[in-house]
Amino acid sequence: LQHTGLLYLMCVCGCCGALRPRYKRLVDNIFPEDPEDGLVKANMEKLTFYALSAPEKLDRIGAYLSERLSRDVARHRYGYVCIAMEALDQLLMACHCQTINLFVESFLTMVRKLLEADKPNLQILGTNSFVKFANIEEDTPSYHRSYDFFVSRFSEMCHSSYEDPDIRTKIRMAGIRGLQGVVRKTVNDELQANIWDPQHMDKIVPSLLFNLQQEEGVERSPSPETEKERESPVELTERCFRELLGRAAYGNIKNAVKPVLMHLDNHSLWESKTFAVRCFKIVMYSIQSQHSHLVIQQLLGHLDANSKNSARVRAGIVEVISEAAVIEASGSIGPTVLEVFNTLLKQLRLSVDYELTGSYDSFANMGSKVIKVHEERQLQEAVIKTVGSFAYTLPPYQRSEVMLFIIGKIPVPGMYPALGSVTAGFQSTNILTALPTSFLDPLLSFTLMEDAEIRLLVLDILIGIIDRHDNRHKFSPVRIISDISVLKLKVDKCSRQDNLFMKKHSQRLYRHIYLACKEESSVQRHFESLYTLLALICVELANEEVVVDLIRLALALQDLALTEEALPVYTRCAIHALSAVYLNLICQLTTVPTFCQHVHEVIESRKKLVPFLLPEDVLKLEKVEGEVLFVQTKIAEILGGSGYNTERLATAYIPQITDEDRLSKRKSIGDTVSLQLEMESRNSPEKEQRSTAEQITFETLKQAVDSVNVEELERERRRQVVERFQTAPFEEIAAHCGARVSPCLASIHTLILSSKSTNTALLRSIPVYEMKFPDLCVY
Repeated sequence: LQHTGLLYLMCVCGCCGALRPRYKRLVDNIFPEDPEDGLVKANMEKLTFYALSAPEKLDRIGAYLSERLSRDVARHRYGYVCIAMEALDQLLMACHCQTINLFVESFLTMVRKLLEADKPNLQILGTNSFVKFANIEEDTPSYHRSYDFFVSRFSEMCHSSYEDPDIRTKIRMAGIRGLQGVVRKTVNDELQANIWDPQHMDKIVPSLLFNLQQEEGVERSPSPETEKERESPVELTERCFRELLGRAAYGNIKNAVKPVLMHLDNHSLWESKTFAVRCFKIVMYSIQSQHSHLVIQQLLGHLDANSKNSARVRAGIVEVISEAAVIEASGSIGPTVLEVFNTLLKQLRLSVDYELTGSYDSFANMGSKVIKVHEERQLQEAVIKTVGSFAYTLPPYQRSEVMLFIIGKIPVPGMYPALGSVTAGFQSTNILTALPTSFLDPLLSFTLMEDAEIRLLVLDILIGIIDRHDNRHKFSPVRIISDISVLKLKVDKCSRQDNLFMKKHSQRLYRHIYLACKEESSVQRHFESLYTLLALICVELANEEVVVDLIRLALALQDLALTEEALPVYTRCAIHALSAVYLNLICQLTTVPTFCQHVHEVIESRKKLVPFLLPEDVLKLEKVEGEVLFVQTKIAEILGGSGYNTERLATAYIPQITDEDRLSKRKSIGDTVSLQLEMESRNSPEKEQRSTAEQITFETLKQAVDSVNVEELERERRRQVVERFQTAPFEEIAAHCGARVSPCLASIHTLILSSKSTNTALLRSIPVYEMKFPDLCVY
């Protein structure tokens, strides 16, 4: 009876097994009795063939595999779990039918189950399967799939704190690869949730940066490993971070960069600078070059947001901007050129204010932070360095605009060194481009300001722009040199652009140099800079006509030192010395022997009689006359014999003072409160006199407004005249002109008739063949 019952039971089970769906039998057959034997490959091939032949069964296959995997995980049968995941991976790689979406849902459910497990091996197994799936291009779209869980879980794995260092590293690397897989799977799929949304980026980017900070502290085993196994978390993170940024479109840059800024803020990483600079180098080199200016804009905005933070934090942000801006300028300038300088100069001004007031607030209070002066100084140096490094990458025309922009910020404290850093290393082959009128005019007007520091800065700027062959340092220290060949000057023939520039702007340059020499507050550095500027004009921009004008200017400076007795003694001696050393340079550049002889004779006489009129020994001024002065007529005679046109040289150089020059005579550009207008007396054309300064009152302002109205009326009258001649009929124009011209013609006719009788006798007495006719009448 027992035997019969057992036989019946076996028959029932056999019948039930035969009645089970074929896909279940095929799935069961891929699992061996011993999980250590691995996947049964022959049966796996049968299952794959069945799935390809009956794709409508694929979702059921996936659901059944998922059911078995869940059961094996609960029973801790991890060998069968690995076999199930291997089978799923092979089915995913082989099947691309339209019904694969339901199978993928089962697959993702199983991966989620593994990632939720406590065992690190299961987490890593699930991650590896997900990465393989992420590399598969699906033929059919998916409308309801979500990857939010995977973003959160992989980000959590990136921050793993597992006790065993080796396992912790493996979990973190699995998390990084998982995030990389999510990005690859979703970034180009418009039907998926936008991976660039802040809710996702705020998890992905900090997780990558956290691992980018970690140094590899685990020693590698000497056993042979594959390249991926040898790769450290830092290397893998950087590769993943670059890939993420490289896929960012224009509208996604902000969401990708903002978490970087927040991470650096939250972990106080600006102060160390190194990691922050490294992060943004990766950012700038990874994103598309046409989008780089968006990163600069975010950095500038972040710098403004931290205006009242510590100087070390702001200095770190400025350092990052410096590195990022240089990278941006080498690729795509974008619309942020002036924005960069505007923000940097604003921070420079704030830093100086903080240093002077000792507080981050307008009014110092008990709760304000303590200002560390040395840190503010370091910040100011960092800002100036950043201004210079970014300006160095700009083309000449943009650098001129930047300098003009910075000049507009003067007299803000701290602007002067910033402007000097822009001109450092300035190189331009076209002087017209480097010094356009819009930049040269305000620049020259600053040479007449009372602030000696500004005047010196402007001279240095002009020197830096004009010096295109690095000759400026060869003129320092200022001294009399008997043979200038030792200077090894680099001199090229003037180009057409150089000649056009001097023809257009030379007189303005001479006038401001002349007036700058009269400034009573000038010291040795000012006169050294004036000499260097004059020398560079002679070397870089001088043709024959310019040389003559420069000699006129040098002689005019000598006359200035003789006649302007109101100038300080040192200033008059320095002007004499400037004239002497400059003529010594010009005479050797012209290579006219007699000219050189005259200049050297005068210099030798000064060495014996008045050495204080030479640059080596400027001390005091006594009665100066005779052989220690350069003689204008003698120089004109010498140069005339050598082929130079000396008609202009015979006329003494007298600068014409313009209204612009008088208005520029202020302490600073922003000195609008105490602005005074110096009214010039124009009664005598030979001598210009300055009247006392007139304070601005209501009456003076009213007169100025009235004068503007008169000018507007005059312009309107001219416009109407031009419009009449352009649109009126010819008869009307003829009648109008005839009425005005007729009296003039009648007067001319009367004069001709009155003179005809007196000239008739004289004309009759001269034979026709002796008469002199105009050239136009003779052929």
